[in-house]
Amino acid sequence: MNKTVYIIITIALVIGIGIVFLGGSKNNTETGGSVQNVEIRDGVQYVTVNAKGGYSPKVSTAKAGIPTKLIVKTDGTYDCSASLVIRSVGFQKILAQTGEEVIDLGTPKAGQPLQGLCGMGMYNFSVNFN
Repeated sequence: MNKTVYIIITIALVIGIGIVFLGGSKNNTETGGSVQNVEIRDGVQYVTVNAKGGYSPKVSTAKAGIPTKLIVKTDGTYDCSASLVIRSVGFQKILAQTGEEVIDLGTPKAGQPLQGLCGMGMYNFSVNFN
């Protein structure tokens, strides 16, 4: 191979490695991955989700068989993520533009995920119970 081919291959590798490192630097709330937003206090499990421009994190993992409450936080939320629907627990409400809404989920069973979505169906989140 000549010198030009080696230079092109080297440049392509550098660009590829840069994309992998820069693309992989997003945190889990941006990419929709599972993050640690679950806390157990006094025998009650609290799962916290932020609502603004969608829901963050998009996926949460919590323990099954424990009394659980969902805390939905808003902070200047003026989009449709303030209109929250959780069909499995019969919850539907337009949230305060800034504040917290605490929703009692009872004692979830393993393998029955909770699905929340905005009133328009544009944004969603889920809580998986293991």
